[in-house]
Amino acid sequence: MSEAFVNPLAPNGPSVISSARSIKSWAREVLTLPDEAVVSVSELACHVPGCPPKETVILVMQGAGTIQVSIHKAMKDVTEDDLAHAFSAAFKPD
Repeated sequence: MSEAFVNPLAPNGPSVISSARSIKSWAREVLTLPDEAVVSVSELACHVPGCPPKETVILVMQGAGTIQVSIHKAMKDVTEDDLAHAFSAAFKPD
């Protein structure tokens, strides 16, 4: 029982945190969000056939409404342009 706990986030810890902060900041800028809006950023494994192995999910919670967008890239690879495109696609009428 001398095995040490291995944190799966540790190898990329600082870059994941930095990437999440950047994405949150970009979301606030792109959507012109007030301070009370909550922005959550998560990186998930994608299990859908043909989907890239990682996806970044951004949730914006404001008042009674929630907006969710997914970008099929690892969090560290997401750009401000990716985010702007994802949100503009989310607001396009069907």
